[in-house]
This record gives sequence, structure tokens and C-alpha cells, in this order.
Amino acid sequence: MPNTPTYVLVHGAFANSFSFAPLQAELALLGQRSVAVDLPGHGFEATFPEAYQTPQDLDALAAEPGSTKGVTLADNAARVIEVLERAKRHGPTILVAHSRGGITTTAVANARPELVDRIVYVSAWCPVDLDVNDYYAQPEMADVDPGELAATLVGNPAELGLLRTNFRTADPMALAAFKRALAADLTDDEFRTFLNTFQPDENLDAGTSADRAQAVTWGRVPRTYVRLAADASVPPAVQDRMIREADTLTPDNPFEVRTLDSGHLRWLVHPKPAAELLASLAVP
Repeated sequence: MPNTPTYVLVHGAFANSFSFAPLQAELALLGQRSVAVDLPGHGFEATFPEAYQTPQDLDALAAEPGSTKGVTLADNAARVIEVLERAKRHGPTILVAHSRGGITTTAVANARPELVDRIVYVSAWCPVDLDVNDYYAQPEMADVDPGELAATLVGNPAELGLLRTNFRTADPMALAAFKRALAADLTDDEFRTFLNTFQPDENLDAGTSADRAQAVTWGRVPRTYVRLAADASVPPAVQDRMIREADTLTPDNPFEVRTLDSGHLRWLVHPKPAAELLASLAVP
């Protein structure tokens, strides 16, 4: 099947390839092949300290080493590039990124645009005019309070060399904050199930100005932005801003824009509409 694309799926922060399993099932039923990537220190490379289990020992958890320490954006990009090189042997590739995975995907297309036939950002970070962290100070992110989730951080990131979040907390206020940010349109059971697929650690490297979208490489790859209309974590306003900035950077190659009625995670829990949308991109 030399003309059948391979969808290469790149997860977001604290996530892993497991979160794409329902989407991959739907893609397969539509006749599409896909591969979900575990970025370094994720999936079965993740660290789940004994202190993270129940009953938790938060003091021990705050000091336990983790496998994402020292992982860089360049390491993430190299992992995805390796997968793309193998997938490209079998035909076109469609690189799909969610959330923080967009930073890695942008870096990949900056470095090796010839490996990617289309990029799809699903409410994913696509840094163009600013570094990702700087977008949080912009008006489009005014309704997002990063500090609301800070109570679940464990340990000192500077000392651990990573971000560690206690997704297994029983604090009702923290759980409510997670649900508002990520899964307001999911049932409580769906939300808690997804929360239990998260891993506690994430690397610290979100890139610099050198890792923003570059017109001469990234800018020549056809691209689609899938807006998540109910996303409270990466709000539609900031999604639209990144789309505008990218289109200004490469006006001859603008985003094709689609929209799903979904919060940050719903499209992965109820993936049929997203699978149908992605499959439509494979039609010449």
C-alpha cells in the first residue's frame, strides 16, 4: 500500500502513547495505519516511584529521581525523527501532535521537513512569534491560571531536574481544577480513567526562540490545525492566535483549519469524529 499514509501520533505533557489507543482503533477501522510515539522518559520508560503508590509518601516522592531528568527538546525530536524515517519507507507520513507535543513536532519539521507530508496540530502548541511559556502572559491566556495546578506539584523542579505532578491526589480541589482544565466535558469516571493514564514526570525543556516555526523548513510542509472549541487548557483564542501567526509567517502555505467540539481530552476518549477528520486528510 505505497500511497497509504502512516499517522505518527505525538502525545502531550505527562501523557504517553497509551492515550492514543482508542483513536488508533478508530483509525484502523477506517483502514488507516498509525503509530503512537513515546517520547523519551514516557510510556514504559517512565518513572513511577513506589512513593507515588497508595499510601503515598510525598516527602520521598519529592526526592526520587526520574527518567525525564535531562531530557531535551532535541531528544524528543530525535525520537520522532527516528520513527518518521522508518515510517517513510512505506509511503507518506502525517505527523499529528496534541498539546505540548506540538513543540516537538515543530522542532521535527524545522529539522527534517522532507520526512513529513502533512502536520496536524490538535490544540497543540505551535510557537511562532513567542516562546511557549511567553504565550501564558498574553491576553488570550487570561482565563488560564497555571497556579491553580501548582498545588499538585511535588518537589523542587530545579533540584529534581523535571516537573513532577501528583495525579493520584485525593484533594477534591485539585481534582476539580484538573477536570476544569482538561475534561469538563467528560464524565467523572472518564476523567479519572484518563487521569490514571498520566505519568507523574515531564521534562523541563519547552524550547527557545530557535525552536519556533521556521519558514524555510517547517513552513513548506502542508499543515492542518484542528481547533478544540471547548478547550480550557489551550483556549480557542490562543489556538487562533498561533494559526494567524503561522499564516503570516508563510502566507503561501496557510493552515487548513478544522474544528472539533471537544475539550482538551474528549477527542481522545470519544475519538470517532477525530478519526474521521484525520482519515479525510489522507484523501488526495
